[in-house]
Amino acid sequence: MKKALITGITGMVGSHLADYLLEHTDWDIHGMCRWRSPQDNVKHLIPRMNQKDRVFFLYGDLRDYISLQNVVEQVRPDFVFHLAAQSYPSTSFTSPLDTLDTNIQGTARLLEALRRCPGIDPCIHVCASSEVFGRVSSEKLPIDEECTFHPASPYAISKVGTDLIGRFHAEAYGQKVMTTRMFTHTGPRRGDVFAESSFAKQIAMIEKEMIPPTVNVGNLDSLRTWSDVRDAVRAYYMLLTVNPQPGEYYNIGGEYSCTVREMLDYLISISPHPSIEVIVDPTRLRPIDANLQVPNTLKFRNHTGWKPEITFEQTMKDLLDYWRGRVQSGEVFPTR
Repeated sequence: MKKALITGITGMVGSHLADYLLEHTDWDIHGMCRWRSPQDNVKHLIPRMNQKDRVFFLYGDLRDYISLQNVVEQVRPDFVFHLAAQSYPSTSFTSPLDTLDTNIQGTARLLEALRRCPGIDPCIHVCASSEVFGRVSSEKLPIDEECTFHPASPYAISKVGTDLIGRFHAEAYGQKVMTTRMFTHTGPRRGDVFAESSFAKQIAMIEKEMIPPTVNVGNLDSLRTWSDVRDAVRAYYMLLTVNPQPGEYYNIGGEYSCTVREMLDYLISISPHPSIEVIVDPTRLRPIDANLQVPNTLKFRNHTGWKPEITFEQTMKDLLDYWRGRVQSGEVFPTR
């Protein structure tokens, strides 16, 4: 039986990846999480975990090498999906050192633990981010893999380090590491610190008359190419199973591009509420922003045959319905 290790299984992407692997493979799924990690995104997996039915949770922290060593020695994985990170760009401005330690040194610790475990040679996915490209001039669009890095946040800087460490371990130590720069991806279970999920949550709360009919926003002029998290995890699976190429790095993303303003307009348009006002909240503005995020994904598509299948409209509807369900359940949320 093949074994997959997912770091960050309790996140949006990690939980959807677990769902995909359970449905499309016969692998055992070992999810690494911290003892304090919220369980909301994986609560549907807990019955299987309790029955030891292909799902296992293990404690591990990217800032604690011994915990990573214990996880690796216990699981001895065939496939590793390294998704765990301090993943909120805005938070990285107030907690830059934690972001750098978790994302850069945490990746180094994990790859060292895998390298030093005797008798294993897993295929390893290191998840960087399109944020590594940062502020890109319009003449460089769409962004290909060789575009220069110009990170616009401590988070983006940390993902540059993550990207380079993954590639270094492939070249220097012969580990089967592949790196991805996933562009904007969203859908159900998206954290409410991200713009589109914050907007969907606020609209769901407005529909339930929990807050006034006002959506607070940050920068609406950023141009993004949107993809669905369920397409993203399918890409990650194909990365490690379709003729994997150690040391390679790929841009992955959707096909539909629009500004954050247009995305918000669409979310409002599918709400039955008669009148929703939009107000810019200065606290939601980053000191610097990556305004043009449009990928060239031909390298990955040509290698694997992957392409996105879920439309922008379906993704946004599912995201709004996700928040409607949580609001209807009686949960109470901060208005961030």
